[in-house]
Amino acid sequence: MEQQEKKKTNKKFIIIVGILIGVGIIYGGIKIVHSFSHETTDDAQVEANMNPIIPHVAGYIQKVYVTDNQNVKKGDTLFVIDDQDYIVQLEQAQAKLAAAESQLAVSQASVGSYQANAAASSSEVKSATGNIETAKIKLWRATNDYNRYKNLYDNHSITAQQYEQALAAKQEAEQELKILENRQKASASQKNAAFSQTEISEKQVTVAEANVKSAQAALDAAKLNLGYTIVTAPIDGQLSDVDLQPGQFVSQGQSLFYLVNTTTKWVVANFKETQLDKMRVGQKVTLEVDSYPGEEFEGVVAAFSPATGAKFSLLPPDNATGNFVKTVQRLPVKINFTKNNDAEKLSRLRSGMNVEVDVHLK
Repeated sequence: MEQQEKKKTNKKFIIIVGILIGVGIIYGGIKIVHSFSHETTDDAQVEANMNPIIPHVAGYIQKVYVTDNQNVKKGDTLFVIDDQDYIVQLEQAQAKLAAAESQLAVSQASVGSYQANAAASSSEVKSATGNIETAKIKLWRATNDYNRYKNLYDNHSITAQQYEQALAAKQEAEQELKILENRQKASASQKNAAFSQTEISEKQVTVAEANVKSAQAALDAAKLNLGYTIVTAPIDGQLSDVDLQPGQFVSQGQSLFYLVNTTTKWVVANFKETQLDKMRVGQKVTLEVDSYPGEEFEGVVAAFSPATGAKFSLLPPDNATGNFVKTVQRLPVKINFTKNNDAEKLSRLRSGMNVEVDVHLK
């Protein structure tokens, strides 16, 4: 009896072992077949855009409108910086612009005045030129009369009085010509001075116009800075820890907290370089997030990184120095979620969650 029981026990043990071996063979065969058309990795995480909230201007916090982990919409006010200093700067910029515009108006009026003077001087020069020509004709006539009267006087054909009258007329014509020529020179000098002053005033207008543009730019900058005292959400999303208090001083360009984009998510999977031979953009991907076991998400290979993760590290390895030990490198692969996924399930995913990735090679 004991021998029969031992034989039965041995048979059960052999059957169980056989079943386990069979299951192992089947499982191993499935895995081998699966490996021919799939590439998997557990080195993957959910990613999302994390926008740092950075103030454009420095100042003291006046009021905070949000709390930790709050959902916000694009344009919602996050916090306000005390704007008194920036209001003063705006008023100063407005005053400088008004002064620059007044100076421009004065310069433009001066240009008109100098242009009128230049035109008048040009007319005087032209008039003087015409008078000189008339005076030259008079002198020519008086000189001819004088020469005739002198010959007659030398022949005692006319009286001394007639001769003196001809001489006086000649001298008067000569004097008149000299006066007109001097006037012409004076008018020409005034004309040149007027044109020079016009050019100077036109340059002053150019400088005044530049000052107006500069003052306008300063005013625009002051308006921008005043507007920057109200810090708003750049996108829809969820805030991180908001460590701000009224009265706290913040610096320009200081990163205060983060706004995480909750509408657009993707997965970055770090595959070994030996797994990339058959992987292509557009291949289907099955995703399992550790936080939600048993739930699968559908994705698609979107892009391959231009370099391995090690090359983007703070201190990338340099294999040309020291002893070389070959290590398998990993390449980040971007995987986008498809539209076939449930939106409510996707909304539960958070940046940084671990993911099991299975890429369908065929």
